[in-house]
Amino acid sequence: MQQNPHTHAARPAFRGPRRRLAALTAAVAAAVALTTLTGPGAQAADNPYERGPAPTESSIEALRGPYSVADTSVSSLAVTGFGGGTIYYPTSTSDGTFGAVVISPGFTAYQSSIAWLGPRLASQGFVVFTIDTNTTLDQPDSRGRQLLAALDYLTERSSVRGRIDSSRLGVMGHSMGGGGSLEAAKSRPSLQAAIPLTPWNLDKSWPEVSTPTLIVGADGDTVAPVSSHSEPFYSSLPSGTDRAYLELNNATHFSPNTSNTTIAKYSISWLKRFIDNDTRYEQFLCPLPRPSLTIEEYRGNCPHGS
Repeated sequence: MQQNPHTHAARPAFRGPRRRLAALTAAVAAAVALTTLTGPGAQAADNPYERGPAPTESSIEALRGPYSVADTSVSSLAVTGFGGGTIYYPTSTSDGTFGAVVISPGFTAYQSSIAWLGPRLASQGFVVFTIDTNTTLDQPDSRGRQLLAALDYLTERSSVRGRIDSSRLGVMGHSMGGGGSLEAAKSRPSLQAAIPLTPWNLDKSWPEVSTPTLIVGADGDTVAPVSSHSEPFYSSLPSGTDRAYLELNNATHFSPNTSNTTIAKYSISWLKRFIDNDTRYEQFLCPLPRPSLTIEEYRGNCPHGS
């Protein structure tokens, strides 16, 4: 409302400070609103599962993330349902609990074949359990049950159970272990993420899986060719499920057995987005990555809303 100009003249001492105070108040309110919408601290307040600093291309490609990591061995004699393994975990407890991931090796292989993923993922803010299977010849359905047994041990009996949010769990696996991760997701829909790496399974159809699933194939895979494994696995996942298919370029069935930046960066992004609900990582998943020196093909849908 406009004031009478004579009133302005009569009370000149109050006009300036009041207007300046009102302008300052409005500016502060606008700044607070803007920070609430876009500031780095806002999402942490909205999302209690968010961990670590805002990601960059270099941070998800780095050999190590922001967290220091320790590890502890678990003897096969101390567990039932799987063959023991190694737990990698962030040493800090200041951020609260973390999501957890169990990883199975493939046919005839031991945990050493996927050990590189342990510290690499844990340093980004996860508890990671690389396991041995009961026997190296176990088939995918058995490996799926063993992944779940390892998750139960990790969250209920392990020495690091207090560091884990048992509602935020995922599975990964290589070859038959990758087939096992699909079996685990089928059996336990509450899982937040699954990442089969060059997976092998006689079952080609997975319409029962509702867990967000990233399938990683390799263009040169002759053990589990993508045309008869990864591609039909991906295509059979429900279209309403968060899903993606990443085919590595110039890669083999055994590419997941050694340090691989492409596998790491998209696994980190997938686990962060779906185990931690961390939408800061959507930028690496959507728009869909384009073919490159390391990516032959990428299919999928952009992550659905939180």
